[in-house]
Amino acid sequence: MTADVGTHLCVLGTVVAAAACYQGWRIAQRSSDSTEPKDDGHSRPSKIAHGVTGLIGNTPLVRINSLSDATGCEILAKAEFLNPGGSSKDRIALYLIEQAEQKGLLAPHTDSCIFEGTSGSTGISLAMVARAKGYLCHIVLPSDQAIEKSQLLERHGAIVERVAPCSIVDKNNFVNVARRRAEEYGRDDPTGKKRGYFVDQFENPLNSEAHYRTTAPEIYRQTKGKIDAFVHGSGTGGTIAGITHYLKPRIPGIKCFLSDPQGSGLANKVNHGVMFAHTEREGSRRRQQVDTLVEGVGLNRLTKNFGNLLRKNVGGKDTCLLDGAISVSDQDAVKMSRWLMCSDGLFVGSSAAINCVAALNIARKLGPGHTIVTILADSGQRHLTKFWSDEAMAELGHPIVAPASLDSFEQIL
Repeated sequence: MTADVGTHLCVLGTVVAAAACYQGWRIAQRSSDSTEPKDDGHSRPSKIAHGVTGLIGNTPLVRINSLSDATGCEILAKAEFLNPGGSSKDRIALYLIEQAEQKGLLAPHTDSCIFEGTSGSTGISLAMVARAKGYLCHIVLPSDQAIEKSQLLERHGAIVERVAPCSIVDKNNFVNVARRRAEEYGRDDPTGKKRGYFVDQFENPLNSEAHYRTTAPEIYRQTKGKIDAFVHGSGTGGTIAGITHYLKPRIPGIKCFLSDPQGSGLANKVNHGVMFAHTEREGSRRRQQVDTLVEGVGLNRLTKNFGNLLRKNVGGKDTCLLDGAISVSDQDAVKMSRWLMCSDGLFVGSSAAINCVAALNIARKLGPGHTIVTILADSGQRHLTKFWSDEAMAELGHPIVAPASLDSFEQIL
């Protein structure tokens, strides 16, 4: 009995000692955890940005879970709405202004002013960068754009001039007015330091160059070059041109597609070589520019940036670096925005919605196992009074609730 008691006491002592050691280790571990938290993989880079312009770019690539799970593909989106100005246009605003500075066209703190004609997002980005760098900013935009864009521009300190929508050939088109204002600015300055700079985002090749040098390399690094298809819309054409020119030579077999809103003629140009939209039929057109509720993308003319995707062969016929185009109806754009909010918690703008409709089409066409990349250019926050207004959408006969399933989306390809 004495030996047994001794043995039990020995074992008990060992257990107590082990428990004490374990508790001591846990206390130390908790202390370590509280002072030096481990990276859980969700944190963004922790370096200190040099001013607000240092926050531009290096946006994350997000998997759109509902679309990916439904198609068996990886549908990834560049979250450009996380730029400090709220859209992908921050990139061109910074790049074009810095290029103008390097060429001696602009100098900060000289009362020089940056002018642009825009549907809103580029203007907001320009106003933000202008403030950060010491410039004034004057933005001209069509009066049919969502009013919150004007309000955001004003809060960023820009002069806002709203003009009636009209054709690019009209001298009072918003782009032409901005160009004229820039030419008039600073004429009375005897020193010549006070300058007006017209950004000219539609025709300035530095627009696509900005995306070739920043957005495209980021996508390539984030995916390790494993992409089967890229799809994006075209307003100025800068984003889709810059990214397509970068990815095509580096990823053999990649397919690049245009997503185009109804009323735009670009999809028909890509697919059939002729600029045409069904809403252009005589007696059917409702708006001056492009007959769609989607803002920021879609045109019925070729810009220099988008034109860089076209090539003429020996016979004189246009060929295109793009592999096809998908024309997305307003109905599907609205439905996709509501679907993404309900299923993924993503609150996106109208151009992002058509990109996702197109990405869904491409995924269905390619089949499971492929990777498709698109861009979420901005959030729904600057579309509250139009695209995200239930009242406005109901008046146009569009759905205001998310569809029950993705089967409700038309297969176009």
